[in-house]
Amino acid sequence: MTDTSRDARADALLDVVREEHSRRLKIFLGAAPGVGKTYAMLSAARELKREGVDVVIGLVETHGRAETAALLEGLEVLPRLRLNYQGREFTEFDVDAALARKPDIMLVDELAHRNVPGSRHERRWQDINELLDAGIEVYTALNVQHLESLNDQVRRITGITVRETVPDAFLDRARDIVLVDLPPRELIDRLRQGKVYVPETAAAALDAFFSPTNLAALRELAVDTVAGHVDSDLREHMLARGGKMPVRRRVMAAIDGHAQSEYLVRVARRIAERRGAPWTVVFVDTGATLDEARRERVDTAMRLARRLGGDVSVLRGHAIADELLVHADREGVGQIILGRTRERFIARMLGRSLTQQLLRRGAHLELTIIATPVERVRARKRLRLMPIYGRRDQYIYATVVTAIAMVLAFIADRYLSVANLALIFLTAVMVVAVRTRMIVAVYTATLCFLGYNFFFAPPRYTLVIANSDDVLTVTLFFAAALICSRLATRLASQVESLRAAHDYSHALLTLGQRLSASTDADGIRHVGAAALAHALRCEVAILARDVERRLQIAANSSRTLTLTTQDLAAAEWSEQHAEAAGRFTDTLNAARCWVLPLGTEEHRFGVAALRFENHVSPDIERRSLALAMVQDIGQALERARLASELEGARVQGETERLRNALLSSVSHDLRSPLASMIGSAGTLSNYWRQLPEHERQELLDAILGEGQRLDRYIQNLLDMTRLGHGPLKLNRDWTDSAEIVASAIMRVRKLFPELRVDSTLPNETVLLFVHPALIEQALFNILENAARFSPPGEAVQVIVRVAGDRLFIDVVDRGPGIPEDERARIFDMFYSVARGDRAPQGTGLGLAICRGMIGAHGGSVEALPGNGVGTTIRISLPLPMPGDAQVHSA
Repeated sequence: MTDTSRDARADALLDVVREEHSRRLKIFLGAAPGVGKTYAMLSAARELKREGVDVVIGLVETHGRAETAALLEGLEVLPRLRLNYQGREFTEFDVDAALARKPDIMLVDELAHRNVPGSRHERRWQDINELLDAGIEVYTALNVQHLESLNDQVRRITGITVRETVPDAFLDRARDIVLVDLPPRELIDRLRQGKVYVPETAAAALDAFFSPTNLAALRELAVDTVAGHVDSDLREHMLARGGKMPVRRRVMAAIDGHAQSEYLVRVARRIAERRGAPWTVVFVDTGATLDEARRERVDTAMRLARRLGGDVSVLRGHAIADELLVHADREGVGQIILGRTRERFIARMLGRSLTQQLLRRGAHLELTIIATPVERVRARKRLRLMPIYGRRDQYIYATVVTAIAMVLAFIADRYLSVANLALIFLTAVMVVAVRTRMIVAVYTATLCFLGYNFFFAPPRYTLVIANSDDVLTVTLFFAAALICSRLATRLASQVESLRAAHDYSHALLTLGQRLSASTDADGIRHVGAAALAHALRCEVAILARDVERRLQIAANSSRTLTLTTQDLAAAEWSEQHAEAAGRFTDTLNAARCWVLPLGTEEHRFGVAALRFENHVSPDIERRSLALAMVQDIGQALERARLASELEGARVQGETERLRNALLSSVSHDLRSPLASMIGSAGTLSNYWRQLPEHERQELLDAILGEGQRLDRYIQNLLDMTRLGHGPLKLNRDWTDSAEIVASAIMRVRKLFPELRVDSTLPNETVLLFVHPALIEQALFNILENAARFSPPGEAVQVIVRVAGDRLFIDVVDRGPGIPEDERARIFDMFYSVARGDRAPQGTGLGLAICRGMIGAHGGSVEALPGNGVGTTIRISLPLPMPGDAQVHSA
């Protein structure tokens, strides 16, 4: 067995296991009303109840049948939801009550029922979908004529168009489909006995729907549907067990927006279902302007394809055959389904019809041409009638251009002696052809020929063609008209297509640029709302959860946009289920806004509510653009979430590192001096009299020194606490820089009596407007750090100089130095490497405090390499500008 077959078998096994857990639907399918679907469903429920299964009746329609109503006894029945519509009260299935009750099995009758406007979902199958998603097993009943893909066949069989339909893709969720069958003769007998409808209704039904022929055909459809479901399950289980199955290649239906488009979608669904293959519906946008009716038919067909479980795609390009073939190769399409609705005599004669191009160039593809006789009859009528296309202003324009050509020809003939006046008329034909439709160009060519032949071609003032060259002229007129208008039409279509593609790409590019500049979720939402409103020409509100987990408006493109109760309900449902809701959908379509979810099922970031002017449904391009932009906004919100989590993790890691460093520092730097002090004090307490005077003095000096060291450490901790909780309060005053340096050197000499400090000061007095104590403390910390690392006998240098508008204080030691990659880190708190101020008696805080104090004055501290050995720590402070004293004192 190859790796590919093993992978396919493993995937199939996973699919089977997954479907065993996800398929919680059982459908009782019948060929017509009255065959006993509800009776069979209730009988199965009673049997389960006897076995101890928690079964609840969500909704069952008995239609007045006593034997069916009797089966309800002993079963729990949920109360129905009451709704008011147009002044009347209706009852519907209560989805919320069912979700709250959550039994093992819920019975919901009338799968194809359309809910009362104002309900959460438009159709009952959507209510059941929500129950299935919540993990509730559902039993339901359905007549075969309500399947969406069979709608056309049912209309041909019965002459009745069924309005309440169920997408075939919904049946894919069914674990079992039970065929409830009754011979047509027995069903008709039940109907006559009043067991299906009341007598008046039964009589009408017998004359229309319930004829023996209709019932036999519907019965065959029901059997085929169940057989197809069984065949699909068989294929999956055979593949899971390693059985060989034919290669599944995608089926593609190409629609053009004419009346057969929905029919092609249903045919594609049935063919793909029989083959067990995925399927796609495509529309090729050539850039030509579509009328409103044709655009609406394309949208309707696309929505139907989605309901039936297919994929949809809009291709853009001038050559339809090229786009279909490229898409087929890219997506692994094995069969293309086309509808033949228009007569193209000239194209067929030239071998350039779409069907001939696909046959000639798509040798590896299977082409299925679906004949639609009704459309063929309409096409022939259109050919016979041959209406004049083109707007009135185009014909006026053509007439004016022809008149101008006539005037120019008269002038040329009388005053300029032009030999070939036909060129003037030919130019007029070309001018009109490049700016109008083909039929208008032909109209212009006819006028020009008549004018040229009557007024200028011998014999003049007759329509007789005496010269054979004039026949060529006529031919050239019409050839120029056809060729130029064809090229102009193609160019206009390409320009329109490129413009649409450019607008699409430009909107996404602009949105991407603005989103990349936004770093937080609020900014992304405001940018996204503004971009959606500008690109789609609609009002946009983006809703997100607040701290109380309520869905609120977080960004709004218009202050006048307010959301109704239905809008908010659609937003809640869309955010919860990660699916579109509201207007233009089948869920809560009473809302004024089209609601699209942001994010994914794993991470939800709210919804985008779009309200279009006059509630006009957006076309395919705007829908596609809206979905793409909403997806980009969701990805940007996901990026912001990840960045926030990453920053949180970084901060948490840094906090943990600082906490560990603090504990390490406290455990060492507090216990060491305390241990020394306790030891010295204990020795004095126990052996005071036995110790000589000089040893007692040494112990007392040790206690004093360690206490002072402990006091400095605690002071450093307090300074860092002040630095970490907002800016320091600076009590500035005018101070001589030399006095600060001298005071810091004096303090260091008290700690290190043997240390030699050499200072170099400016010749002139340099005044600073600073907090003297803080600058002195910072300099002291640096000097103390240098003293600890300076070798015995080596001097520490303090160099003070002025450069420009800054004062520099360099502290130079002759110690071991600091590696280049660690010089910036010595100013971090609790830096634990045994350099910087983390000497055996250091705390790791001195240089960090120094940086905070100097930074509060607008200065900086940096570590520089010494002259071959040692380290230089440089303090840089800004010199005061004239008038600083008055400003700060004020």
